[in-house]
Amino acid sequence: MRHVVLQAGRSDREYFRDLWRYRELLYMLAWRDISVRYRQTLIGIAWAALRPLIATVVFSVVFGRIGKFPSPGIPYPVLVLSGMLPWQLFSSALSESGRSLVTNANLITKVYFPRLLIPGSSVIASLIDFAISAVMLVGLMLYFGAAPGWQIVCLPAFIVLALMTSAGAGIWSAALSVRYRDFLVVVPFLLQLGLYLSPVGFSSSVVPAEWRLLYSLNPMVGVIDGFRWCLLGGNVPLQPLPLAASAVLSLFVFVTGVRYFRKAEREFADVI
Repeated sequence: MRHVVLQAGRSDREYFRDLWRYRELLYMLAWRDISVRYRQTLIGIAWAALRPLIATVVFSVVFGRIGKFPSPGIPYPVLVLSGMLPWQLFSSALSESGRSLVTNANLITKVYFPRLLIPGSSVIASLIDFAISAVMLVGLMLYFGAAPGWQIVCLPAFIVLALMTSAGAGIWSAALSVRYRDFLVVVPFLLQLGLYLSPVGFSSSVVPAEWRLLYSLNPMVGVIDGFRWCLLGGNVPLQPLPLAASAVLSLFVFVTGVRYFRKAEREFADVI
């Protein structure tokens, strides 16, 4: 029988060793999140593909047909859906992990395990939704005859970057929401605003040059541009500034988020 000795002020090495020891709990929590999300729905997990598809139709009409935004040799629905997928991954992971600790309050107050597993399971559940939605993107690209180039080999790196961005923001939101429930209201509003400030329904090329540096401070700009570059090749040139800004900001948010979470974790059971 395996025993875990709990001590006050466990070191980072012991804590991250516990994360590996409790990895099966991470998978169980992620599966529970998926099953609860689509329980008692008519089409079940198919909603994971229909949500970005419906949003793609709306954005294609608003930005493509009405706004006449340029599409550099790419069918506009493909342009939008290739940007919608990483955004949906970020949005879903942030919103679900942000409220994950509050919704699992009974679990937190009863038994020990690394609390970082709870927002982590929400990120994994969002990754499963992302994988299902990716099938829809493949079908759309086949329909319009948009074939990826050699850049497709770089796609895993941008998936990792998207996950790091999502996890970092989600960990911060989860930890802050335990003490300040305002974040449960503020985060959905910020996500709705960020959807229109990120290059989801349009290409980053439409942003004026004088605003490009400020615009690059949105870490999802580099992530979305990178996804499009991997899937659509040379039609969507990859700008180094947004990519570098996304990598640096995402790493900073992730590292500081984990450190703050570790510091606040010891008080979760008392204040939740």
